[in-house]
Amino acid sequence: MSIEPKKFANPGPLGLLGFGMTTVLLNLHNADIIPLSIVILAMGFALGGAAQIIAGVCELQFGNTFGGTAFTAYGFFWWSLCVIWINPFSNIKAADPISMGYYLALWGIFTFFMFIGTFAHNRITQVVFGSLTILFALLALGDFTGNHSITIIAGYVGIFCGASAIYSAVGQIVNNEFKKNIFPL
Repeated sequence: MSIEPKKFANPGPLGLLGFGMTTVLLNLHNADIIPLSIVILAMGFALGGAAQIIAGVCELQFGNTFGGTAFTAYGFFWWSLCVIWINPFSNIKAADPISMGYYLALWGIFTFFMFIGTFAHNRITQVVFGSLTILFALLALGDFTGNHSITIIAGYVGIFCGASAIYSAVGQIVNNEFKKNIFPL
């Protein structure tokens, strides 16, 4: 009697959907298309945060340092952003544009180094991380300068970035189901 090895599912599409859908929703706000509301906060906490953290932990267990680091870090980004918006600590000053600029700039630096890592990955992953690097740079610049037009431009970059991540997730799912390359990645 032979024992078949246990097959594990790819957690990447879950993390990409968590990232992509939340990023599109938030950047509809940044582009002044919708207001910031509980809808974005809830999506950020649940899908942007929890789903990505779960996917990241699974990736780490499978030995994927890149995917595990990316999904876990960006999942905690969403949770930290939700805490910043809610500011449940009455004795701590709320975020101001300059502190948010530094927050976003640090995430941009991290993302740039992750983008360098994508040169060992497929093209769509490079597009996601390249556009995310630009998004963080524009958001930080918008906060540092107080120029809302920059934030609006960032919103459109973010919509593209999130849509690219959704495409990557759907492509991985569909290609796996049909065992052929239907969605080029």
